[in-house]
Amino acid sequence: MWKEGNRIHFQNKVQETGDIVLSNAYVDLVPISDDLSAKVSSKDGALQSTLVFEEIGHRIKDVGKELVKKVNAVFKWNLTKHGETAAQWTIDLKNGSGELYQGPARGSADTVFTLSDEDFLGVVLGKLNPQKAFFSSKLQVKGNIMLSQKLELILKDYAKL
Repeated sequence: MWKEGNRIHFQNKVQETGDIVLSNAYVDLVPISDDLSAKVSSKDGALQSTLVFEEIGHRIKDVGKELVKKVNAVFKWNLTKHGETAAQWTIDLKNGSGELYQGPARGSADTVFTLSDEDFLGVVLGKLNPQKAFFSSKLQVKGNIMLSQKLELILKDYAKL
């Protein structure tokens, strides 16, 4: 591998034979927060959290069965904008292969989170500590608060969106 500017070039060889199996490959590095901010700008009034939930939905489709085994919980998110509920999302990791859908939980939710759209994005990006948000009342949690620790399995990779 070698780096030129914001581009990392690489090639792969078979260790035993030295044969090149991948060449002329590269990865462009982009600033994480700037890229995400551009994607989630809310010029049309859309919530910034929508992109994050869409990505979580993709992850659940990919590894939902494994997450259901590890998490076994239903999480409901109430996202606010200007003090009013603007959207609800449910992450069901208790039933079937797991599911993410917009709207209230179809059954009962094990844990319900309420916070502003802006604070949700701050938590996901790692700019807002969830514990500090909770103690400052920016984040309200009802139900089994201990289950919130299992959200790391879903959200940890998205802090690098």
